[in-house]
This record gives sequence, structure tokens and C-alpha cells, in this order.
Amino acid sequence: MLFSTTAFAEGETFKIGSIGPMTGAAATYGNAVMNAIQLAVDEVNEAGGVNGAMLEFNPQDDENDAEKSVNAYNTLKDWGMQMLLGTVTSAPCIAVSAEAANDNMFLLTPSGSAVECIAAGDNAFRVCFSDPDQGTASAKYIGENKLAEKVAVIYDSSDVYSAGIYATFQAEAANQPFEIVAAEAFTADSKTDFSVQLQKAKDAGADLVYMPIYYNEASLILTQADAMGFAPKWFGVDGMDGILTVEGFDTALAEGLMLLTPFSADAQDDLTKNFVTKYEELYGEEPIQFAADAYDGVYIIKAALEKAGATPDMDASALCDALKAAMTEITVDGLTGAGMTWDETREPSKEPKAVVIQDGVYVGM
Repeated sequence: MLFSTTAFAEGETFKIGSIGPMTGAAATYGNAVMNAIQLAVDEVNEAGGVNGAMLEFNPQDDENDAEKSVNAYNTLKDWGMQMLLGTVTSAPCIAVSAEAANDNMFLLTPSGSAVECIAAGDNAFRVCFSDPDQGTASAKYIGENKLAEKVAVIYDSSDVYSAGIYATFQAEAANQPFEIVAAEAFTADSKTDFSVQLQKAKDAGADLVYMPIYYNEASLILTQADAMGFAPKWFGVDGMDGILTVEGFDTALAEGLMLLTPFSADAQDDLTKNFVTKYEELYGEEPIQFAADAYDGVYIIKAALEKAGATPDMDASALCDALKAAMTEITVDGLTGAGMTWDETREPSKEPKAVVIQDGVYVGM
């Protein structure tokens, strides 16, 4: 990773900290976030900064461990952090958010999707959709785009992620012009044979199957559906991202699969193309969703600082109070959503994006 080492005098910069797994099993997520934050910070500084001041960025590794994340938070406080763009993953974020609430430290998590990540205080906001919000957004997208009249759902009732998304999908479906004709669950102990669930969906006449699940199980479902001659439309969520990399899976079966995800590196809008080009040049790899969330996070903070008329000599608590008010007054167009706004829930309201797999790649819909 490339990080700025420019030295600034005290009070001349806005100090932004971030915490995430830069080593360990979840390092892919943390490094993507840190890379994208640095890219955005450099862009902002090169364009003149914010309210006449530069941004200074300090990344800290928590190895996806809640205790280490709290230690990293304290390290950043000692450094003089005024705002936290993090943490990256949910369990550490929940632990750190309690500390940040006590300190009245502004917290914007780019990717902590658990509901509890921003529940400790009114100082915490989110860039990504929360887990349950994906269900609401999916139902709206399917209904508003008239993708189906009869929908079947296959979900993992033993997984809080999957079950939570299904619950809100079911609730919003009542407001949409389609009918849920089958809702079939599986569990962690029964996730290899989906013949019963698929047969019920087929018998119910489902023209679309919604799968709020992860890509490994989805690859099995698509394979087994093909074997039984069942070919509905398929629609998933961000956990589906990765299905094209499953070993031994015939990716041709995923052709036409739609999934709700806030970012697609293949999207052809100028903002995405410029971001992807710069990211690949700097880091030698294609950016993932976590990177896009973090990049947007920097520009959200920039917009809030500008709206608040903030200055870098403000202490963290005073700055937090100013930013809390500003967050409900800004609108941001980003990589992960157009017209992003925040209200008293501190959750993002934004137009969901969907991608479809065409010719073996993700293409924005």
C-alpha cells in the first residue's frame, strides 16, 4: 500500500483515522479500504483540500479482532484523530463504536454492515447498506423494474445475514407488484442438496428466484436447477459477488444472474472508470466493493466538512457536533450510489445499483 508521509504542522490539517484488517484472513477487505482512502485523500489535497486545509490520513491494522481494534482506536486518539472512517468489519466496528460514542468522535463506517455498528450513539453513520436494508432495496428494485410477477426465495435460515435480508425483503414485497409464491429455507447443516427448494419454486411457477445468500451455495443452486430444467431469472445480493471464481463451477450457468451490489468495476460511468483506472495504476489490482465504499467515505466527509464550515483547529467533539448536523443536510453522488443522503437514522438513503453477469463479467444494469 502507498501512504502519504507528508508532514504538517499541528492544526493545519483535518486528521482522519481508519481501522481495519491489513493483515490476517480478512486483509483483502482492509487493504482495499486503506488503499481507496489514500487515493481519495490525495485527490482532495491535490485539488486544494477542504475549507483551505489539507486532509491527513492514518491507517491502523486490527487483524479483524475487536480488542485490537479498540487498541488501534486509542492509538489514533493519541495521534490526534478528529474523525474515524472505519472500522472496516462489523465485529470490530461494534466494539469501537461504543468507545467513539463515549468520546463524541465522528464515525463513518464504510463497510460495517451489521445494524449494531452505528447503534451506540448519534455520532455514527454508515456508507454501505446495512444487512437488512439489502432486502428492502432488492424488493424495490425487482418491483420498480418489473422483473417478475412471481418470486420464489431460497435463503439460509441459520445465518443472520441471509435471514435478516429475507425478512425485510418479505416486508417490502407487500408494497410491490409481485407475489412471493415460495419461500424455502436451508441451514448450515443442509446446504448441498437444494432439490426440494427448487422443485417447490418450479411448481409454484416462479419466474424469478431471489437468493439472499453467499456465492458457494448459489453456485450449487444454479447447477442443480440446470440439471432439472428450471431456468428462471436469478437475483442475489452482495454476498453473491465471487460466484465467477468458484472452483469447478460452470460460469455459463451464471449468465444473466442479477445481483444488487453498490459497486461494479465494469460500470461505464466516468466516476467509476476514473477510479478503477487510478486504483489499478497505484495498486496493481481491480478495486472491490469495500474500496468503493471507502472512496465514497472520504468525499462524504469532505462534503460534511464543507457544509459545516469546519476548521482543523476544532477539537474532535466540537467537530463531531458540527458534522452530525451537516450529515443530514448533504447530498453526495458516489461510486456506490447516486443522491446519497442521511437522516436521523444515520443510514444511507441511495439509489441501489444492480449488475448482471454478461459474457462472464459483471456489467452495470
